[in-house]
Amino acid sequence: MIAISAKGEGAKAQVDSRFGRCEYIIFYDPENDEFAACENSSRLAGGGAGVNAAQFLSENNVKALLTGNVGPKALRTLKAAGIKVYTGASGTVENTLEAYREGNMTLADDATVDSHFGQGRGRRRR
Repeated sequence: MIAISAKGEGAKAQVDSRFGRCEYIIFYDPENDEFAACENSSRLAGGGAGVNAAQFLSENNVKALLTGNVGPKALRTLKAAGIKVYTGASGTVENTLEAYREGNMTLADDATVDSHFGQGRGRRRR
C-alpha cells in the first residue's frame, strides 16, 4: 500500500506539501490499481499530528509515503514502522504516483521541515 498526502479526494487531487496536517491521505493499492481517500483526523490536533498520522499509516499496512515535506518526529515514527518516505511531491496525486514509479522522488534520510511546520510555526530546513 502507498499513501499520498493530498488536499482533496481521488487521483486528480492536488498533493498537500504537509504530511501530518494534510487534509486527506490517499491510499493506493498497486495490486488492484485502486485509490481510496481518508480524511486525516490528525490535521487538527494541537500537537503530534505527524506522529499520529504516521501511526495511522502503520496500522493500514502502508509501505511507502509520498509527500511534499516531513517533520522530524513523523519521520522517526515512519522509519520505525518500516515505511519508506519520499519527499518533494507536487502536482496531482496521479503525477506524484507516476514520478514515484519512474524513480523520480527523493527518499528522505532527514526531515525536510522543523516540527510544527504545518501550523505555520516551523521553518523550512532547506
